[in-house]
Amino acid sequence: MKKFADSARDFIHEWSLNILILLFGTTTLVQAFIVPTGSMESTVLIGDHLLVDKLSYAPADPITRHLLPYTEPKRGDVIVFRYPMDIRQNFVKRVIGVPGDHIHIVDKVVYVNGKALTEPYTQHIDPRFEPYRDNFPSQPYGPVADRAQEMLANHVQNGELVVPPESYFAMGDNRENSLDSRYWGFVPRENIIGKPLVIFWSFDAPTEEWAGDSGNHYMDVVRNFFTKTRWNRTLKLVRGIPIE
Repeated sequence: MKKFADSARDFIHEWSLNILILLFGTTTLVQAFIVPTGSMESTVLIGDHLLVDKLSYAPADPITRHLLPYTEPKRGDVIVFRYPMDIRQNFVKRVIGVPGDHIHIVDKVVYVNGKALTEPYTQHIDPRFEPYRDNFPSQPYGPVADRAQEMLANHVQNGELVVPPESYFAMGDNRENSLDSRYWGFVPRENIIGKPLVIFWSFDAPTEEWAGDSGNHYMDVVRNFFTKTRWNRTLKLVRGIPIE
């Protein structure tokens, strides 16, 4: 059983690496990322395998800034970043606030700099209202990390959250099922890895299988590769939507 699982794991890793090399020729410009949770549904799904552009947000020096397409993260961008609570983990969310922005949420509607956002990418799966989650910033409710407590204590003015320099406010598109900046604070600029480019493979399996290293999961992939692969998502582009 273990030998079979090891062989299956080697097959999957080799297959993924070959795809990366075929498409890009190097891993210094892109990074593969697996989406393990549903916080960004339906923009990206659990089991989507993304290629992340590491170049766009890379620090520019005086020479390369004129040669390469460096940009700063913008409102509406989908980003991959090192989770501030545990930098060994990578998260994917959408940028809602950039430095200097004033943000508040009223009855699940997000306001940035006094303007209500139109967000066609979001989904709301819970019709109930939670005071902190859906009317933000307010008195913390539930599991709110110390970083978020500090954010609320030091960066709220006149009932609005003000994003400080070199920081970003990020949220999941699946708003009632997203562990995001409301609960653990700002994303430091230095934590941002890049932006997703394309889904190169998508396999229908639950979070617990992607989060672990189970031999059963690898066998599931080998046995059901053709039937559980979401072929309609292969090579689907992941695009940000500008927020003005």
